Amino acid sequence: MKLTKLSLLFVLVSVIFSCKNQKTEEVKTKKQPNIIFIMSDDHTTQALGIYGSRLAGLNPTPALDKIANEGMIFNNCFVTNSICTPSRATIISGQYSQANGVLDLEGSVETNKQYLPMEIKKLGYQTALVGKWHLKHQPNFDYYNIFTQHHQQGSYFDPNLTESGMNYKPYADMEGYEGKAYKGHSSDVITDITLNWLKTKRDKSKPFFLAHQFKAPHDDFEFAPRYKDYLADTEIPEPKSLYENGNHGSIAVRGANDSLIHDIGSSISKRNTIRHMGMRLWSDTYTKRSNPDFDIHQADDLEGDAYTHATYQEYLKRYLRCVKGVDDNVARLVKYLKEEGLYDNTIIVYTGDQGFMLGEHDYIDKRWMYDESMRMPFFVRYPEYINAGTRTDAIINNTDFAPTLIELAGGTAPEQMQGHSFKSILETGNEPDGWQQSTYYRYWMHMAHAHANPAHFGIRTKKYKLIFYYGKYWVDTDKPDAKWNKESWGNRFTMHTPVAWEFYDLTKDPEEMNNAYEDPKYKDIIAHLKEQLKVKREELNEDDGSKFPHLQKVIDEHWND
Repeated sequence: MKLTKLSLLFVLVSVIFSCKNQKTEEVKTKKQPNIIFIMSDDHTTQALGIYGSRLAGLNPTPALDKIANEGMIFNNCFVTNSICTPSRATIISGQYSQANGVLDLEGSVETNKQYLPMEIKKLGYQTALVGKWHLKHQPNFDYYNIFTQHHQQGSYFDPNLTESGMNYKPYADMEGYEGKAYKGHSSDVITDITLNWLKTKRDKSKPFFLAHQFKAPHDDFEFAPRYKDYLADTEIPEPKSLYENGNHGSIAVRGANDSLIHDIGSSISKRNTIRHMGMRLWSDTYTKRSNPDFDIHQADDLEGDAYTHATYQEYLKRYLRCVKGVDDNVARLVKYLKEEGLYDNTIIVYTGDQGFMLGEHDYIDKRWMYDESMRMPFFVRYPEYINAGTRTDAIINNTDFAPTLIELAGGTAPEQMQGHSFKSILETGNEPDGWQQSTYYRYWMHMAHAHANPAHFGIRTKKYKLIFYYGKYWVDTDKPDAKWNKESWGNRFTMHTPVAWEFYDLTKDPEEMNNAYEDPKYKDIIAHLKEQLKVKREELNEDDGSKFPHLQKVIDEHWND
């Protein structure tokens, strides 16, 4: 009888310890969920259904919208420098451009300064990167398979990629280095590679951190041929500012008496004589790979608004066909995660590397501090502690991504990171005490490429935006031995541009149609914003005084204009 009782006691204790160990393992698993960080190139908020733009009724992103609506959507996520390489450098380092040294498209991040994957690996994760890299040095991931052509931008069709284990050549020696050739459209190819890694190459005893990075919908907008009829007979809604710009802008972007409007800011219409979208669309050899039957002469006899309308329609359809390819391939990833029972234990993050102008103010491309260019799509799904169907107006920017991802993985961001973790916002839906109420922006590449955007910086709060165009190259042109700009930027002309301020009341003017800088009723608000901007620049060590004194001179001279 005693033996039986002892036996029962032993069994009971064993069960208790077994359950305890099982719960301990479950806690470990919950603390270290898998993480998939999905980033597209130039996918702007206007081209997702969840942000309710004029394009939302087209239902451009059903798969992405479903993920977003099962998690938290960020309404106020912003890039700190709206151009590919600097944005990606900020995400991988958690630092602003001046801190990580990547001010322009020529920048790079050394392998030992790629803090995000380095910190994630310390936490026991297996890391992988697939797709667009654009940061030149060898990726600090356990596995990578990245585009090699066109400065690691990649090709839309039949791209070449280099895989971990292959001989990685330093960027300076990459000319003629092609890696391995793949057949198909780039969005399909990288998804095939990612799925193959998930199925056959990952260590299933470890949680994984996977960065899946599309080339689409980047410039040239070469879509997979299967989408050539998508939206073919649809009239795409146009922004009002495509034709009428009101009091948008300033002398810095328009020139005195609009004398610079033909030079500054690449356009949909023929306004910009150096680069407008029709130059590419209606003489575009790339089109033949997506749609061999496309008639490139259909706008030959059009002028004025008729030409602008036709160009806009074709531009948006190509762009949205690339977006459709992204959305469908994300659906493939979700399908796999569900089939393998990984969906609910995987944090899914989606973003673009910046925003993009889709005809607003008659602009294409990015670079601007205007919201369509500056705002990033951003949402996170993880049902373990993120409530479905939630949104937040908390201000975050791309320096905050790395600290947050590290904390989600169970770690703490290193001191050199300038961003802040918003994990508590994901968990509670509320901004913590002292959370940032503004974000800083700076575009350095003054009048670079044929897009020709003047250099500028500024501050954005939830209500207001203040922009300062300093109109100078960041290299010192007053010194005879200094180049006026980098050769690879492809500038068509050398020029300083007028210095000016712009101010927008976003509560009354969300489309930024009225530069109210000269309106006396905003005098105190603007003064307060300037003080905030000055403090923020000091906090971030935006040190123009010692590094770029010719720029600081302009800033000081015009601060109180």
